[in-house]
Amino acid sequence: MPRPTSVKALPNFRIWLRYSDGVEGEVDLSDLAGRGVFAAWNDPVFFQSVRLGTHGAIEWSPDIDICPDSMYLRLTGRSLEALASPSVHAGA
Repeated sequence: MPRPTSVKALPNFRIWLRYSDGVEGEVDLSDLAGRGVFAAWNDPVFFQSVRLGTHGAIEWSPDIDICPDSMYLRLTGRSLEALASPSVHAGA
C-alpha cells in the first residue's frame, strides 16, 4: 500500500494528501468532525496541526490519528479488494 508523504489541513474539515505513488488530492473528513475524539477538530487551530506520524499515520496528536490506508481508499475511490488483486493485462 502506498504511504503518505505529505499532508496539509484545508478549510471545512478537509485535508490534502500526497502518497508515495504520486496520488494526491483532497479528502473530506466532515463526516467525522465533532464525533468522539474528533470533537477536538472543532478548534480550528487544532485541526490545522495535522501531520504525518513516525509510522505514516495521519495524526493531530498521539491520541488522534487516521489510518493512512483508509484515507488512500477514500482519495482514490478504490476498494481494498481492488488494490489486493493483481492487475491483468490483455496480451500479456
